[in-house]
Amino acid sequence: MNEITFDFNNLLNFNIGPKHGVSLIDIGRLEPKIRKCHEHLQSVVKNPKSRFNLDLVWTQLPYQDEKVINRVEELAAEICANFENVISLGIGGSYLGLKAAQDALCAPYYNEFSTVRNNRPKIYFEGNNLDPVPLKVLLANLDPKKTFVIVISKSGETTETKAAFEAIQAWLQNSLGASFGRQILAITDPESGSLRKVVNLEQKKDNLSFRSLPLLKGIGGRYSEFNMGLLHLAIIGADIRNILEGAKAMALRCNRGDLYRNPAYLYAALHFILYKKKSKPISILMPFSENLKSTADWYAQLLAESLGKKYERKIIKNKDGSEQWLEDLKRQVNVGPTPVICRGTTDLHSIQQNNVEGENNKIITFVRIEEFGQDISIPGSDSFLSGRRLGELLDLAQEATQWSLTRAQRPNCTISLPCLDAFNWAGLLFFFQMATAFEGELLNVNAFNQPGVESYKNYLYYKLNKPGISADIQKQIKAGALIKRKKFII
Repeated sequence: MNEITFDFNNLLNFNIGPKHGVSLIDIGRLEPKIRKCHEHLQSVVKNPKSRFNLDLVWTQLPYQDEKVINRVEELAAEICANFENVISLGIGGSYLGLKAAQDALCAPYYNEFSTVRNNRPKIYFEGNNLDPVPLKVLLANLDPKKTFVIVISKSGETTETKAAFEAIQAWLQNSLGASFGRQILAITDPESGSLRKVVNLEQKKDNLSFRSLPLLKGIGGRYSEFNMGLLHLAIIGADIRNILEGAKAMALRCNRGDLYRNPAYLYAALHFILYKKKSKPISILMPFSENLKSTADWYAQLLAESLGKKYERKIIKNKDGSEQWLEDLKRQVNVGPTPVICRGTTDLHSIQQNNVEGENNKIITFVRIEEFGQDISIPGSDSFLSGRRLGELLDLAQEATQWSLTRAQRPNCTISLPCLDAFNWAGLLFFFQMATAFEGELLNVNAFNQPGVESYKNYLYYKLNKPGISADIQKQIKAGALIKRKKFII
């Protein structure tokens, strides 16, 4: 089987010049640090306690037990046999990972045509925004008796998902009465949290109500698609075993210490050099595939939350050999590339103008599909397009985009998938996860937490009078009140 490839020619100085391109000398100077980072990352992954404490359990997801897969498939088969609609509630990775999977592995217009989805349920994503209109329209038009609800939340307290879930529970209960919980499944913390308490309480009343699957401990949401996303994958008909095999194959490639045999390390190293040494703080991902647009959205969260950090990481070695990572409050760095999502060819008629002629502060990564599996030929004989396939035109457009950027000395690289199937899509996700984790090592930040996200949540909870907000957080919010002067509002 052909592998996913990483073409980095257009990041190098022989193609885009010494000012904007990376030289082999630049890479050579970084190699001692790369070896050190590799050894450190390998050591924490191999240590079960470090893996758990530092949220690196995602590295083990490709190796899941067959019993887990069988249970997920049984639940999915039951849902597919009995319901026309599934509402999936979640935010962050619990939404973006699922949407990425559905758009990549299902045919376009999945909900619109039963033949396209092979008579499987329609999937609706909610609980990822506080905008009331989409949820209001959805509940006004779906039949609750034909709708199953999956809620994904580790704590059960994230406002967007909690609000939508409470509204949907009432909607189900009004129609179904006391048995409404039989149409709900929670994917949540196996031991703690408000959602787990609800699950446990309802299960005592009725073991077919509020069934659940575990969100494994030691995994952040943006790294958890191969855990919390398995049920959704089974519902849409994806081959879970093939997905995990694809992730495993990429994991084996990304465990290599040799930089030139490890595509994730090489991707991270080149982006690190371009960011830190060549002033390229903007990372643009441009898939030339409509099906990969949502995967690009998932990647934006992965990159932004993992690498956008205020403080460097302080590593604490425990007596048992495990590690803790703290924020080094003496080392404020405010680092992290900014992700921007484009798609070919749509955005060649918009953002591409800035990519080619705007400030040269970007790295563009293309994702291309070598074989689409289905195509359309343009009929006729009197046009320069006659007889051409759309897939061929898309490939030429990507090549032309590379050429125009390289000619303008703009760093760009290409990730190529042999085809877009479950195996390769999973490999692509694991590649990006490992590349991001390794760039976090190079930047010396904690790529597995997101303290900046908590600030907006704390303010929101404070304004909503949520119980349990610490006195220190309340004090910070009061001291930093927003200043709104009328003369500056016109």
